Amino acid sequence: MPHIRKNNVAGKSRILITCAKGIPPYLREEVLALGFPVLDETIAGIATEGTIDDTLRLNLLLRTAHRVLFLIREFAAPDADALYRAASEIPWEEYIAPDGYVCVTSSVDNPTIRDSRFANVRCKDAIVDRIKDKCGRRPDSGPDQDRAVVNLYWKNSRCSLYIDTSGEPLSRRGYRKIPLTAPMQETLAAAVILATGWAPGQNGSGHFINPMCGSGTLAIEAALIGLNRAPGLLRDNFGFMHIRGFNEAVWDELRAQAKKTAKKALDCRIIATDIRTEAVEAAKKNAATAGVGHLIEFAVCDYSETPVPDSGGIVILNPEYGERMGKIKELESVYKGIGDFFKQKCRGYNGYLFTGNLDLAKKVGLRAKRRIQFFNSRIECRLLEYELYVGSRKNKNAEIPYG
Repeated sequence: MPHIRKNNVAGKSRILITCAKGIPPYLREEVLALGFPVLDETIAGIATEGTIDDTLRLNLLLRTAHRVLFLIREFAAPDADALYRAASEIPWEEYIAPDGYVCVTSSVDNPTIRDSRFANVRCKDAIVDRIKDKCGRRPDSGPDQDRAVVNLYWKNSRCSLYIDTSGEPLSRRGYRKIPLTAPMQETLAAAVILATGWAPGQNGSGHFINPMCGSGTLAIEAALIGLNRAPGLLRDNFGFMHIRGFNEAVWDELRAQAKKTAKKALDCRIIATDIRTEAVEAAKKNAATAGVGHLIEFAVCDYSETPVPDSGGIVILNPEYGERMGKIKELESVYKGIGDFFKQKCRGYNGYLFTGNLDLAKKVGLRAKRRIQFFNSRIECRLLEYELYVGSRKNKNAEIPYG
């Protein structure tokens, strides 16, 4: 009989909050700010603890998280048969209705398993067979993650089974109806903004200027952060809603409290521009869906013509990285132009460039004060920070080699 550690769904358990690589430091601060302990930090997540009702709050309020996983049970399983036996002992009928639906996802690194889909099937079989045995009917199952989701983490002989309380990834806020090509994920955009330290009304953070805005994700996330508006308010479906015992009264109270604490207006300007009319139109529609369209000043223009108010703040660009040699040659002049734009129009601001091409970044011609690592999908990127001084300090950012 495998060794099993039980967790009571009514009480506290380990909660694993996943995120993209590079984001854990910002997720950590979010978790601590919400009053949760940080038990562990990995390259792609934070471990904390709490009740299943606590996961509702985490799903609603976290800006940089990908998924919130609630640990049901850990056990040793050397092979798929042992996995099936141990998983069958879990009272799944307490979590999933016999007329419901379940999806099993997994991360598997076990020498007896060549295809993780086989582990998914054995785990799914254990769940539905158990429910049929106890209730006389088995729930439907499949790949859709819009209802109950169970996550299997299996490394060597150690298995952990979680309820994925998010279901669909938290990056899917619900406002990006028109994404355009290669958009920045919402959670990454939020982490990038948090990395700049921009927080309206605090420390004189000032305005938020976003040339090359694309579908508007950076500007929209900035507006949500500026308003202290919960990122999960727009979503009407989470994994926890499909788990038996879902406390709808707690959820309604959390949403009401989040709406009450959000600000109605900003004490700064958010300006977003793009040279493509279709991008600006898409960004406007996305911002309107997010409920912040009236707070963002959109314009169609070249990045170099973006209006920059005198009173300071941050200006952030996310230009193309270039994947083909011909395209990279074209982009060299764009990156050099960004450096000119910073020096000529953005004095008194902190300038930021988010890019996955550090060779192109050298064309900016300014020395970066900070280089912060992020990952945009599988592309290793950097958020480069430039202090754009005015007056007697402006020469500190004269044209010098990128170093």
